[in-house]
Amino acid sequence: MNLTSSIVSASTGATQLRATQWLPQLQAACDRFSVNSPLRLAAFLAQIGHESMGLSCTREIWGPTPGQIRYEGRADLGNTQAGDGKRFMGRGLIQITGRRNYQLASIGLDLDLIAHPKLLEQSANAAMSAAWWWSNHYLNGYADVGQFDRITRVINGGTNGAAQRLALYGAAKKALGI
Repeated sequence: MNLTSSIVSASTGATQLRATQWLPQLQAACDRFSVNSPLRLAAFLAQIGHESMGLSCTREIWGPTPGQIRYEGRADLGNTQAGDGKRFMGRGLIQITGRRNYQLASIGLDLDLIAHPKLLEQSANAAMSAAWWWSNHYLNGYADVGQFDRITRVINGGTNGAAQRLALYGAAKKALGI
C-alpha cells in the first residue's frame, strides 16, 4: 500500500513538512517488512508517531533519568559492559534499546550498530529499524486482529502514552479510510 505525506502526518502527529521528508524512508521500510495493509499501517504509524514525538526524535532524550540509569548493567538488554546503558540508549523510530537489541538489529539490517550505534539516528536506518523490530516481534499479526493495546505493551512493556497512542491510531484509521 502506498503512503502519502498526508497519511503519515495524520497518523504520526508530524507536521506536513516532516511527513514529506520521512515518506520515502517509511515507504521503503513498510514495503520491506510487509507493513502493507491499512490496519498494519495505522498501528505502525501511530506507534512510531508516539515513540518518536511526531517523527522529530530518532534517539532517546538522555537525562539521565532514573529509568535510563537502570539501563546500565541490565543483562536482559545485554548491557554487560560499563557505559552500555548510554551507548545503547533508545534509537530509531521505535527506540531500539540495549546492546543485545543492537546486535540483533545489526544482523537484521546488515549494519554494524555495535561499532556505530548512532547509525540508528539516520532517517533511513531509523525507519528501517522500526519496521524490522515490528516484524521481528510479530506485530503485524496483532495489528491484523486489532489488538492495538497488545502492540503498545510489546513495544513499551506497559501502557505509557496509551491515550496519545490511541488518538494517533484513531487518526491513522481515519486517514486510511478504515
